[in-house]
Amino acid sequence: MIRKSLAGRRSPRPYVRRVFAYGLAAVLASTGVVAMSGTAHAADTLGAAAAEKGRYFGTAVAANRLGEADYVATLNREFNSVTAENEMKWDALEPSQNNFNFGNADRIVNHAQQQGMDIRGHTLVWHSQLPGWVNNLGSADQVRSAMRNHINQVMGHYKGQIHSWDVVNEAFEDGNSGARRNSVFQQRLGNGYIEEAFRMAREADPNAKLCYNDYNTDGQNAKSNAVYNLVRQMKQNGAPIDCVGFQSHFNQQSPVPSDYQANLQRFADLGVDVQITELDIQNAPSDSYSRVTQACLAVARCTGITVWGVTDKYSWRSEQNPLLFDGNYNKKPAYNAVLSALGGSSDGGGDDGGGNTGATCTATYSETMRWGDRFNGQVTVTANGGSISDWTVTVNLTSPQSVSTTWNGTPSWSGTVMTMRPNGNGTLSSGSSTSFGFTVMANGNWSQPRIGGCTAG
Repeated sequence: MIRKSLAGRRSPRPYVRRVFAYGLAAVLASTGVVAMSGTAHAADTLGAAAAEKGRYFGTAVAANRLGEADYVATLNREFNSVTAENEMKWDALEPSQNNFNFGNADRIVNHAQQQGMDIRGHTLVWHSQLPGWVNNLGSADQVRSAMRNHINQVMGHYKGQIHSWDVVNEAFEDGNSGARRNSVFQQRLGNGYIEEAFRMAREADPNAKLCYNDYNTDGQNAKSNAVYNLVRQMKQNGAPIDCVGFQSHFNQQSPVPSDYQANLQRFADLGVDVQITELDIQNAPSDSYSRVTQACLAVARCTGITVWGVTDKYSWRSEQNPLLFDGNYNKKPAYNAVLSALGGSSDGGGDDGGGNTGATCTATYSETMRWGDRFNGQVTVTANGGSISDWTVTVNLTSPQSVSTTWNGTPSWSGTVMTMRPNGNGTLSSGSSTSFGFTVMANGNWSQPRIGGCTAG
């Protein structure tokens, strides 16, 4: 989407410049003018690869992490869109009625603009992270007035700077009922509040994309059907809805559904864009991340993907290692799978970002001894598909477990997550193995440690 220029706006998005270049080449060719061609090469970051497909690849950002060098370096290198993780929610921006605090949100917006990134606004009307004063409003007129003022003030503050707004978030209950969530907005204003909010938002910023966003709507089910019917009715009513966000939080009990792509497509067929807005997947399986990426690319109106965080270290699901970078900002195999699905090549040469030539590693756990108040665990690392010169394995303990001793590896820690690197045993030929070990103090919990994955270098 190309919007009219606004004073103080950042330069056009990289993918807009690329699309213009491709179009110019076509015009030159059609008029008999030959354009000199350069050497083509695959993009080597997520944002660049997505941009070459006409899409964005974004991440959720926390303002208090913008002082951490590795966090910022990874953010700036890999992503071309950001969503404020919590800083644009109602309790953060308007903790007391009509008293607004934009400081932390502004910090994220300013950083994104300096880097030429798009910004998703998240979120304007939501039942959660809502200050108590809103829930205590007694009449429909009071709630409507508060909602209008909040939308006007927030969208007015960022007018012309936000690519897409999650206007209403999570308005439907889980389960098979397809019922509306019993929020203060639903209680006081009834079913019409969603359409009201979107009309208010269009008035506040006519150029921003306006989205409905929800979770557990990734496949066709009662909840996604209810959202589908809402969007269809809003379109029939002429309400200004431009996009639907699919949060896409997946785990072993709720994997990527088989009809994921078809579900995105049926919403797109209503005449709205679709966006994957909060993607994270337990243990970051490469095949699942690749499927999600391929599904977005297969749906013409899927405009981009946002993962819900830069690194496992700060994920709301950190114990499940759901993101593309581990706690030490190492690229996981899932990173390479996503980049490949986008048509990119890690480090410009098809390796996995650690210097090998496509080789991978696997890590398997076994318990070797148990006694008294502790047990020993061993992890075997095996090289696959070629030789490797380095490896990284994450091991997840369950609180209140702790590790008292390690051997044959060099550990680092983030909470209950141990990241193990080689101690003289990093180089492995294809098919060969090494191992490291550790002693776990059970502290009453004898759960088996979970292996978060192995990254080859």
